Amino acid sequence: MSDNRYLWQHKDLLDTSQLSRSDVFHLLDLARSFEEINKRPVRKVPTLQGRTIVLLFVENSTRTKTSFDVAGKRLSADTHALSQSGSSLNKGESLLDTALTLQAMNPDVIVVRHSSSGASLFLANHLSCGVVNAGDGWHAHPTQALLDCYSLRKAWNGEFSGKRLLILGDIAHSRVARSNVVLLNKLGVHVRLCGPRTLMPAGVASWPVEVYSDLDEAVKNVDAVMCLRLQLERQQAGLLPSLAEYSRRFCLTARHLEGACHSVSILHPGPLNRGLEIADEVADSASSLILDQVAAGVAVRMAVLYLLATRK
Repeated sequence: MSDNRYLWQHKDLLDTSQLSRSDVFHLLDLARSFEEINKRPVRKVPTLQGRTIVLLFVENSTRTKTSFDVAGKRLSADTHALSQSGSSLNKGESLLDTALTLQAMNPDVIVVRHSSSGASLFLANHLSCGVVNAGDGWHAHPTQALLDCYSLRKAWNGEFSGKRLLILGDIAHSRVARSNVVLLNKLGVHVRLCGPRTLMPAGVASWPVEVYSDLDEAVKNVDAVMCLRLQLERQQAGLLPSLAEYSRRFCLTARHLEGACHSVSILHPGPLNRGLEIADEVADSASSLILDQVAAGVAVRMAVLYLLATRK
């Protein structure tokens, strides 16, 4: 059980870079205590009864939005979901004016997903309630990185230091990759990146990672592989010669994993493009943590909402 005396100092959760190691382990311990609730016949506790959570998703989402909604409801919070098509944003109202309108209704936490990098920080600087970044442009997705670490913590029996993890695919356009690189390095994991050079971010040479262009080399002796979703418009933008060529070189198969550690774990933030990013035999294998990640998402987001909604 997490230490209730721990002083959580953050009004908002905007990126993994703001968290100390102690913050991370406190949050993961708290999520573990909430995970037990998700296994009960009645999966609900009155912990946040009377609190209000607003889900402001200006960008499309299924997994993250539903996960936050379920997390809030299981803590007995009142959750209200809002999308761009169903809000005044669709009538030309600015993001700030929409958020200020929502704040006037006195919510405890606003969860924001937006296509513009920095949107959640902008709102956090103007709002007195807690703000959670549920993904902003290519910048950050902190709760995804936290749930990934939660899943790995269980698979690795709590040991992070010295582990090797490969992130595979479209690194340049991935907020998941950025948040995971920061968080995993903080926990002592050696991170590798692999993908087409056209899908590597500018300045990657200064990142605390090893960069590969050959998948067979990249997977050697790794303890985990995190595949990323390839957005199909990358080919239309001229960043890939063809999807068939991408699949031939970067789709993770069982053959590639012969060079990895015997107990290698497989992750993917979803949704999956099977046969393009990851083979069926790998996605559905005993090594796959993909469904564990989904379950972890609810527990981790319960912890995040609790910490922000109850912060004094």
